[in-house]
Amino acid sequence: MISVLDIVEDTMVDGPGFRTSVYCAGCPNACPGCHNPQSWDIRNGTTMSTADIMRVITADPFANVTFSGGDPMFQAEGFTELARAIRRETHKTIWCFTGFTFEYLVRQKTQRALLELLDVLVDGPFIKSLRDESLVFRGSSNQRLIDVQASLRGGKVIHLSPTRLQGEGSYLRTTA
Repeated sequence: MISVLDIVEDTMVDGPGFRTSVYCAGCPNACPGCHNPQSWDIRNGTTMSTADIMRVITADPFANVTFSGGDPMFQAEGFTELARAIRRETHKTIWCFTGFTFEYLVRQKTQRALLELLDVLVDGPFIKSLRDESLVFRGSSNQRLIDVQASLRGGKVIHLSPTRLQGEGSYLRTTA
């Protein structure tokens, strides 16, 4: 179960191409200048099951998936269950936005389980003084676009290459 604020279909702001974005409630980071402060309180969401969310995700065969919020890592167990269902039932890619850093998450058992199912992580807190509207898919310059699978294999952060941002075709998973 996940406390969900909203599910937005066919958005193009939370990753390349059309995406189904699951915006969760609950965020302990409370970044000053956050564009979604109503997401901080987990009680502002509506509890949804994995099956209910999957009905929305699978209704569009073309849109990939983004987890945002709030902070999906605050509800890592629910999002891990959802990511497993996405991997099992689709070939969609999964992006995740979090205020935590990759280095922190990889050391947390529950959050690492979710990391292992993600394609791209946009990490780090939003820092108002580092706000940069020219950045792609990020709000402040400290936030990174991370190739999660390459980073886990390499044992260090590997930034997403610009060529992978050119289109969703380069993101299509070849394994279930």
